[in-house]
Amino acid sequence: MQGKTYRLSFRRRRQGKTNYRSRLALLKSRKNRIVVRKTCHNIRGQVIQYTPQGDKILVNAISSELKKYGWDNHNTNAPTSYLTGFLLGKRAKAKGIKEGVLDIGLHTPSIGANIFCTLNGILDAGIKIPHNKDILPPEDRIKGIHIDKKLTKKIDQIKEKIEADND
Repeated sequence: MQGKTYRLSFRRRRQGKTNYRSRLALLKSRKNRIVVRKTCHNIRGQVIQYTPQGDKILVNAISSELKKYGWDNHNTNAPTSYLTGFLLGKRAKAKGIKEGVLDIGLHTPSIGANIFCTLNGILDAGIKIPHNKDILPPEDRIKGIHIDKKLTKKIDQIKEKIEADND
């Protein structure tokens, strides 16, 4: 299309990377955004504060960091997502962050998804986030019983290490 009245949309909108309508709704809350993104190899969680000059990352956690706590499983499954959220929540708590708004970006929200496992970990760490309890995954999925029944003990051990490290 061309002509005097044609207006080009933002580059990130054209690429399908940003939904500016939902971003504006999150920014209007004036709370920190808790951004959760799932890639092919990792789960990343960040607490981001909006400033007119650009977004500022306050706290960051990525699932590959769990190796230093003794986690040797895959980096994108439900228990890993939960532990990454727990790590992010503990780090945010240490920085004095008490609440936020979940930003899942362009991910399609489905009940029990790994993104909501991360949300559950953040909530267990003590951060307040408005949510619907029906969207959270069941406890046995977070504990990894669908992967291996022995995984429950390992998850509890890593949670204790994260608490000791971030208190």
